[in-house]
Amino acid sequence: MHPTRSGIVPSLLLFLLLGATAPAALGHGSVYESEEGCIISFGFYSAHFNVFQPQARGHTAFCEDLPELGETVFVLEYLHPSLREVPLDFTLLHNPSSLGRFVRWPDLEAMGDLSAYTVHSASLPPQPDGVLSLLFHFAAAGDYVGVVSAPSPDGAQRYHAVFPFRVGQPWWMHRGLWALALIAAAAAWRWHDGAQAQPRERLA
Repeated sequence: MHPTRSGIVPSLLLFLLLGATAPAALGHGSVYESEEGCIISFGFYSAHFNVFQPQARGHTAFCEDLPELGETVFVLEYLHPSLREVPLDFTLLHNPSSLGRFVRWPDLEAMGDLSAYTVHSASLPPQPDGVLSLLFHFAAAGDYVGVVSAPSPDGAQRYHAVFPFRVGQPWWMHRGLWALALIAAAAAWRWHDGAQAQPRERLA
């Protein structure tokens, strides 16, 4: 039985479309989307996580990828009371790994000294009100990695959240392959439709 237009080809198109949109919907690394919005998770700690670019995008909140350069505000609203009692380190790096969006804390830790890639590092005291905000001005587009670190309340362990993201790049620079795949699948769909029609024309 030969595949039909209502079968394999439309399914391929749907798969590619979901693949093209999934990165934005699911987040990367330690940041993910929930019914309550974006969440950053590390160890047993978690916080609502939003990023704003007020000068360029007003009150629009982003999970990770940022469309513009310039003033950027990272905001964490703690979901665990114990996180309010501990200091927190917030580091931004040029992504030093060939793993790209799949980089995780063990990968960064294995690289040793990351000072050459660090663009911002801040050690922040406990936040009794449960809200932390950090301002940074992005001057260059590219791939970055954010690292949020905090000790357990007893100091016995240290937890790390890692979130890769892009800054100041148009969508086609990091989803261009998906766009090309969609175009190729659409062309295959039209070719398949034409190939199915030819035998009917000969029979007529």
